[in-house]
Amino acid sequence: MPLNKNIHKVMIIGSGPIVIGQAAEFDYAGNQACKALKAQGLEVVLVNSNPATLMTDHVMADEIYLEPLNVETLQRIIEKEKPDSLLSTLGGQTGLTLSMELAKSGFLESHGVQLLGARPLTIDKAEDRQMFKDTMEEIGEPCIPSKVVTDYDDALDFAKNKIGFPVIIRPAFTLGGTGGGIAYNEKEFDEIAHNGLHRSPIHQILVEKCISGWKEVEFEVMRDHAGNVLTVCSMENFDPVGVHTGDSIVIAPTVTLADKEYQMLRSAALNIISALEIEGGCNCQFALNPETFEYAVIEVNPRVSRSSALASKATGYPIAKVAALIAVGYNLDEIPNFVTGKTKACFEPVLDYVVVKVPKFPFEKFVYAARKLGTQMKATGEVMAIGQNFEEAILKAIRGAELGVKDLNLAVFAKENEEKIRERVGKCTDQRIFAIYQALKRKIMSVDEIHEVTKIDEWFLYKLENIAEAEKKAVENSAPTVHAPMLYTPASFKMVDTCAGEFSAESPYFYSTTGGENEAEKFLEGLEKEGKRSKKGTIIVLGSGPIRIGQGIEFDYASVQCVWSLKKLGYEVAIINNNPETVSTDFDTADRLYFEPLTPVDVMNVIKVEKPVGVVVAFGGQTAIKLTKYLDGQGIRILGTSADGIDLAEDRERFEELCERLHVNRPKGQTVFTEVEALEAAARLTYPVLMRPSYVLGGQNMIIARTNADIKEYMKIILAQGITNPVLIDKYMEGTELEVDCICDGEDVLIPGIMEHVERTGIHSGDSIAVYPAWNFTDEMTKTVVEKSRDMALALGTQGLVNIQWLFYNGQLNIIEANPRSSRTVPYLSKVTGIPMVELATRAMLGEKVRDMGYGTGLYRKPDYYAVKVPVFSFEKLMDVDTHLGPEMKSTGEVLGIAKTREEAIFKGMVAAGWKMIHPALAKKGEPTGVLFSVRKSDRPELPALAKKYSDLGFTLYATEGNADTIERSGMKVKRVNKVHENYSENVMTLLESGKICYVVSTSAKGRDPSSESVRLRRLAVEHDIDCLTAIDTANALADSLSGKFTDLNTTLVDINKLLH
Repeated sequence: MPLNKNIHKVMIIGSGPIVIGQAAEFDYAGNQACKALKAQGLEVVLVNSNPATLMTDHVMADEIYLEPLNVETLQRIIEKEKPDSLLSTLGGQTGLTLSMELAKSGFLESHGVQLLGARPLTIDKAEDRQMFKDTMEEIGEPCIPSKVVTDYDDALDFAKNKIGFPVIIRPAFTLGGTGGGIAYNEKEFDEIAHNGLHRSPIHQILVEKCISGWKEVEFEVMRDHAGNVLTVCSMENFDPVGVHTGDSIVIAPTVTLADKEYQMLRSAALNIISALEIEGGCNCQFALNPETFEYAVIEVNPRVSRSSALASKATGYPIAKVAALIAVGYNLDEIPNFVTGKTKACFEPVLDYVVVKVPKFPFEKFVYAARKLGTQMKATGEVMAIGQNFEEAILKAIRGAELGVKDLNLAVFAKENEEKIRERVGKCTDQRIFAIYQALKRKIMSVDEIHEVTKIDEWFLYKLENIAEAEKKAVENSAPTVHAPMLYTPASFKMVDTCAGEFSAESPYFYSTTGGENEAEKFLEGLEKEGKRSKKGTIIVLGSGPIRIGQGIEFDYASVQCVWSLKKLGYEVAIINNNPETVSTDFDTADRLYFEPLTPVDVMNVIKVEKPVGVVVAFGGQTAIKLTKYLDGQGIRILGTSADGIDLAEDRERFEELCERLHVNRPKGQTVFTEVEALEAAARLTYPVLMRPSYVLGGQNMIIARTNADIKEYMKIILAQGITNPVLIDKYMEGTELEVDCICDGEDVLIPGIMEHVERTGIHSGDSIAVYPAWNFTDEMTKTVVEKSRDMALALGTQGLVNIQWLFYNGQLNIIEANPRSSRTVPYLSKVTGIPMVELATRAMLGEKVRDMGYGTGLYRKPDYYAVKVPVFSFEKLMDVDTHLGPEMKSTGEVLGIAKTREEAIFKGMVAAGWKMIHPALAKKGEPTGVLFSVRKSDRPELPALAKKYSDLGFTLYATEGNADTIERSGMKVKRVNKVHENYSENVMTLLESGKICYVVSTSAKGRDPSSESVRLRRLAVEHDIDCLTAIDTANALADSLSGKFTDLNTTLVDINKLLH
């Protein structure tokens, strides 16, 4: 069936900000869908609140609304834009849940909008736990013994008296297993079940018999309107059931199943997608008993899932693109195979290689976070590697995951005794594979013993043993070196072709191997013969590796924009990256894709084949920048700012000399190696001081120390990590922070805009609310910032982009840092100014003059609107992590609010970020209207003015003793609350549990330690879904925003494509 003639204008709902459980995979999926639909001549309306992604780039859709993702806003956009269809299955759980609400309320039908991809009944059958169980029983597919409940007592009765502990709790309609977990006893059950019922939007949980120890297997399947079904990819987890699939190492295709097991699960997956009548992609998860042929369906996602991106990259079959085309009326036999160009999309990909996905966790940022893995996802990103066998692929993935290791030898574990290694093997953490490797290599435990303890399939364990044996042989045969020699060294390249070599691929997508014919060289020779090479030569762009806190999807946006710009300028472009979730690793983004780790060895292997005229490192974040010195040393031409310029910005002493030369002020500081030196330095500088290791990403391991005790705690943590670089210690200045991105050609500078942070310095720029344009400065101050930014950009020899962070303290401008690369703010600033920053920076790198680019030089014109970036956190996923914001970055994503006034833009941004924005005058019946104040002594002088704002808005004020005294002295009414040690039965904790509080304002002199009362208070706020503000400035901004009495029904709707024209 060709394109449905009733479809002309399609609305796509994006997945919103990046959070743990819903990351860049959905940006990739939405991107593919937008491209596919626009290629069909359809008008596309996109709604997504995330400014950091390619999906919200102006070329992706005809109308783009960077608006909060909620029902009220979507209804208003539908009334304004009048789409005839809504595509629900590409925006992750967020898009699916919102589509369901719009469909069930009758709104879509009454406005003539048809739901594409999955019908409401289909979605319900997969998402509603009881309907899912009933459907599986009807079609004879086995489920794990379970019960759907909406009441705690009912849940406990089933767990205790019917199935027994341990049990798994799965809330309905949540993402990444939020609110779920395994309960081994009644105490754990009490906590998880209550939390799960609270987190589920329909207050429903599934209580399920725990079958941890079975294998977990996934199938990505497709179906069209005619009922044609196929499996795109089978995948299996390295870890048994009990670890969220997003947190497990995953292997594709399945490698440990007998043919009978594979066919049985494949048939079940096809049976399920047919019974649910899904049109498009679907993800089926199974548990398989390794001892028998017994299996059970864990869950079904009737949409493009987190694993779809991995499956697409592993097979070369673009699931989201095909799903979008099916949604608008095509059948599988009418859609081409985009890789070979010869076959159709109604084939099942065949792989003649092994793919391994390794997750990336944020634990190095959160010293106190528990590393234990379970059914609630904790990973922020992932890497993928392709090899001819498991050994090659796992080593490549580990090497590319930026874990500080070159192979499976984790230095700390290598030094530990046998007893400690046995203990580690028994604990399910993100580092368990390294303990298993030590146990096998040192013959501490046998394969059978490890299998007995971990239930990891023996096949994987024997493969790890092979690696240990290969390492032993390599060590024996090599000269005595400090490190173990590299195993399975990349030497040649093979091409991914989806058909196990039966048809050659048209889209060159390569992975390295240890030998054999070099298919990349052969491909390039073919182009040469056909006269298809560019006269200008090839440029290699380095991607940014796995997504993690401090280096998110913004860098993928920049890498792809760079690729597009270079292609436009007539160069051939090859990209190197190993992140399967992103657009940069889509097979048709660059001319050639190398799915490889971003390490010196792997990058040089590509350079040898491609022989580029230059390499671009400026858009791949710290991952790419770290390779600059090495590549420069190999004589490779670095395009843009030189290796020396980058070192000048990163080397503290050189940078200090530069600042002196330019008469640029910066906070006084010094470097220390020991606790004694740190204490002496703090005494000289006077408290508070800022402490951080040199060469960091995202403010990692950074704190503000206010006492000697803080310094001792910090140095203990740092020294325990065996950090060899010095620790930097600076005088902490609490001023107004600004951020500037400059495009520079070595002579002139263009500054698209100045962003001002709502919070004073001391909160990481990624975690602060940023306002464009800056609102708080005199013309004189602005002039100083522009002049000093220009001087700094030129002195660093910038060719391309540089990001500079400034602070005004007592009227004087000080520099915080300069990064001569693309920054986190580039996508957001590009979208709200209309300046294609990456394209201009790319042209400047290649020698074009900024003044000839059509945007002028100096500071670009100020707009008549405000754009506010608001950070988004994933605290509900990371237990034990303090939510108090500081110099160490904690946010996983961001959203944008655009409006005529700053207050309205902040309101829209905070709504999009998930703040409830409760106002007493507008509160719904039963909504709490209490505000609890518990701020540190140094913040109390500012407390009366802040409390008055909330009091005037009609909130009931609550405060702990010292805070209450301060508020009362200013003549306001306040209810006093005990701290826990003052009264065990009535205190701050019981107040939060009472349901009277909607905002907590909590600042402490020091946080982090999970046992301290202030940290426990903030954690309890997270668990009860109460908005918690940890900076006075954020609390002031919230109150100012609420005073405007905005709601989701009266804010301005902004199409950014119209805003700029």
